[in-house]
Amino acid sequence: MNKVLMVHPTDNVMVALKDLEASEEINFEGQHLTTVGPVKSKHKFALKDFAKGDEVYMYGVLVGKATQSIKKGEAMTTENVKHAASDVVVRERKTDWVKPDVSAFENRTFMGYHRTDGQIGTQNMWLVVPLVFCENRNVLAAKEILEEKLGYSKGRDYDLDIDGLLQKIENGADSNGLIDEDIVIPLAEQKKNRAFKNVDGIKFLLHDGGCGGIRQDSDTLCQLLAGYLNNPNVAGATFLSLGCQNAQVEILQDAIKKVNPKFDKPVYYVEQQKSSSETDFISNIVKYTMAGLVEANKVERQEAPISALRLGLECGGSDGFSGISANPVIGYVSDMLVALGAIPILAEFPELNGVEQSLTDRCVEEKDAQRFVDLMAIYKHRAEAVGSGFDANPSPGNIKDGLITDAMKSAGAAKKGGSSPIVEVLDYTEQVTKKGLNLLCTPGNDVESTTALAGSGATLITFSTGLGTPTGNPITPVIKVSSNSILAERMKDIIDFDTGSVITGEDTIATKAAKMLDYLLEVASGQLETNSMRMRHDDFIPWKRGISL
Repeated sequence: MNKVLMVHPTDNVMVALKDLEASEEINFEGQHLTTVGPVKSKHKFALKDFAKGDEVYMYGVLVGKATQSIKKGEAMTTENVKHAASDVVVRERKTDWVKPDVSAFENRTFMGYHRTDGQIGTQNMWLVVPLVFCENRNVLAAKEILEEKLGYSKGRDYDLDIDGLLQKIENGADSNGLIDEDIVIPLAEQKKNRAFKNVDGIKFLLHDGGCGGIRQDSDTLCQLLAGYLNNPNVAGATFLSLGCQNAQVEILQDAIKKVNPKFDKPVYYVEQQKSSSETDFISNIVKYTMAGLVEANKVERQEAPISALRLGLECGGSDGFSGISANPVIGYVSDMLVALGAIPILAEFPELNGVEQSLTDRCVEEKDAQRFVDLMAIYKHRAEAVGSGFDANPSPGNIKDGLITDAMKSAGAAKKGGSSPIVEVLDYTEQVTKKGLNLLCTPGNDVESTTALAGSGATLITFSTGLGTPTGNPITPVIKVSSNSILAERMKDIIDFDTGSVITGEDTIATKAAKMLDYLLEVASGQLETNSMRMRHDDFIPWKRGISL
């Protein structure tokens, strides 16, 4: 394994792949230098002498400026480098790209759920959702009544057979007999006990919106919920309405029609202010949900082409290796899916700051290039108006592990989008429809972004991380991809796929990407359950369009 890596030939910094000591000799691809002081693994060090104001380049793009003189071989830190990014203009299209070899996958399929409008899902979920936060407690009441009775996991690998123990007590078993009983029910057995074999889960969503705030927030919430209903991973839903809230049933229904005029999934609306009692209200929730599950259970997995997949591209808890292992591997998978006629979706606009020019150039249509520039400018202006900015995006964990400016973080994050042309630029809650790479305006906040990806139609989400995060999604399988093998071993109950072998040189980006696509097809077919699915990390946070980086 090499000690260092130069990511792009025009870079003037290098990455330490291992901890480097002071005065350590570095000889790599024509570069010869001696480290001035220690350089931690994942961090960067100077390949030349920098004067104050000199530009810092990594991944071939501007990622910062020196705030003081930096010696050749010295570590780059928040004390000597600040965020900087290139200006962006809409210019000629640069959509030429080299398609990866996908011959091994051209005839591959997955087992998905076919919807009547032609969409194909990787899951078959029923939703129970409040239109307003006042109904959260009733959603939880329905969850407590339904989930266990219908045989759905509570987020662990086992259940306990309390009913069996009670039966033995009724039959006269003594205390010693009870202690000797094996009451553990493995996850596989739990699934066999499900009342609805073709329904992968009932998801009970909670949120703090629907009333108060501004009317636009409630309208946007309805648009997001319409997107969740339209996602082919969803079979239908039961909505709980108080009755007087801003997010009226009619607003949601109009949003559904706008999202998909052909929408025909079963949807039930239960209003508390029309109920005679809370008992009556909750019993209606349960009855309508059970009726919906009967309909959802009629849909079975059938063979489907890879072109039907929609892959959300997400990262969180990134480290200095994310941009050279996990994200490039995901980016190669993205390119493979484009070559196979599928849809990857790149989100997190604050984490594209600094690489806007290359993304703008890759837009097939000039109108999309201009829309991307405009959305980024609006977002940046809103952040600065409240005293923040994109430069505040890197978290303390990012910085500690080598991502010291937003542009440096962004240049690595953008690698998830591969190199294919961008076919459409979408604003928050808009639906993906065009085959090829799409850009979706979301915050960099992990849960708000994954919530948005599922709401715009993603049927799988790859989530790269270098530090580890338990984020999941209620309707779309989230595949956690580690940038390094140390993390994969330490957090094996969270990480699903390890790309650390790219750092050690055991795998290339292309060979690891092929293995990842194999893995994604197994998840899409219901053959594998990701850790976030198994542990029921059903995170759902709508974005209120305020400033969230």
